Amino acid sequence: MDFALSQLAGFGHAFWALAVDPATYLYLVASVFLGIAFGALPGLTATLAVTILTGFFGNKIPLDYALIALLGAYVGAIYGGSYPSILLNIPGTAASAATAMDGYPLARAGRGGEALGLTTTASFIGTVIGTFALLICVWALLLISKSIASPEKALLALFGILLSGTLMSEDLAIKGWISGLIGLGMAMVGLDPLLSEPRYTFGWSYLMSGFQVVPALMGAFAVPQIIDGLRHVELGQLAELKGRILPNWRAMRRYMPAIARSGVIGSGAGALPGVGEDVAGWVSYGVGKAVSSEGRSFGKGSVEGLLCSETANNACIGGALIPLLVLGIPGSPPAAALMGAFKINNVIPGPTIDPEIILRVVAILVLASFTMFVMGLFTARIFIRILKIPQTVFLPVVMVLTAIGSFSVGGGVNDLYLMLGVGFAAYFMNLMKYPIAPLVIGVILGGLLDESLRRSLFLSDGDLSVLVSRPGAAILAALNLALIVSQVPAAKRAFARVKGKIA
Repeated sequence: MDFALSQLAGFGHAFWALAVDPATYLYLVASVFLGIAFGALPGLTATLAVTILTGFFGNKIPLDYALIALLGAYVGAIYGGSYPSILLNIPGTAASAATAMDGYPLARAGRGGEALGLTTTASFIGTVIGTFALLICVWALLLISKSIASPEKALLALFGILLSGTLMSEDLAIKGWISGLIGLGMAMVGLDPLLSEPRYTFGWSYLMSGFQVVPALMGAFAVPQIIDGLRHVELGQLAELKGRILPNWRAMRRYMPAIARSGVIGSGAGALPGVGEDVAGWVSYGVGKAVSSEGRSFGKGSVEGLLCSETANNACIGGALIPLLVLGIPGSPPAAALMGAFKINNVIPGPTIDPEIILRVVAILVLASFTMFVMGLFTARIFIRILKIPQTVFLPVVMVLTAIGSFSVGGGVNDLYLMLGVGFAAYFMNLMKYPIAPLVIGVILGGLLDESLRRSLFLSDGDLSVLVSRPGAAILAALNLALIVSQVPAAKRAFARVKGKIA
């Protein structure tokens, strides 16, 4: 009880320190507005918004303000994707794909204002649920993570890469694993962290410090998206917005059990490394359709279906930060970009992270959710006008911003070469259905895996049994092995037969 009270007191202090600072609101309003705009414009994503802001603000301003800008854009972009989903039937972000199932039919039926009011309120509630899940789970897991040593860190990093590769692959899990291994290979470039010997630099001084995180992020997430957006311009018929954009409190009270369930699902999905808000939205939507007495109306303009999707994808934000802050493993692609910002500020997420940073992240998320709620209700019609901007106009602008953000980190043209090289490689990987998120997670976690594994082997004189000698390490090793075996065709067929017999 004393521990809980002390943490609540710490949260109150962090919240008050941010709330009385006028600069907080300047960064909040600007970043949430930018995030909503990125989410509302088809072809742009929350990951891209966080990545670009990482390039501009990652290590240029105090960490508190950088976190406000990045988290504000993250919250705004996940919510902003609902605008084109409802009015154009085109998901602004992958996270809002399930929202279009019922949002667009509602708009076509003349209930567009009501639908936007519902999504704004559901997004606010979902973000708050995810934030408090973060606050509760982080402290519980931090108590456990204090016993994590180098073998557990190495196996955790490997598990995060394998799990994200498995869950993010469209067809074969091995494609996700290959993508993660490419990221691991990129992380090996530069000075050896234990021996300070150059590796794979080929005499190029630029590579002595390894691949820079921000240009690699920009290339992996931004360049393929911009190229694909320019090649496939999405056009939709903008539904007429009728009605006032206000919360429908009667509907919110009626569907509160569904909202609470969706918040829990979203938070849980976010806690799985590499899963992301789109999976959270679809899982919540599917569960809602299966258990609801109104399940047959899902996809035909169901208010409950709309609330299930929007609550879950915003709750996923807080959930995605749980493994990031406690274990150093991003829970979603935007969280991977956020980890890049931590890294360039010399903050190492994981068991050794300063608890004060966690409290500030929670306080920022609460403030960002309120800012998003107010802006969503009172400035929605501004963002609706943004939907009329052609992709061929805003995507080249985004490309310029991406180049500036990459260049501003190191101030060298080599960063631009890295961004373009990674970007074109990622674009062709996308064409072959190799997921990009595991590659980025591999780049970010590669250093942790490399250093932790080799330190463990140094201390054990090369004895591999050190990876299973401790209970935690043995459990993680078993999870890694089970994850790999589960994707072997023979094992998948056996599992399918067992499942068929049980059914």
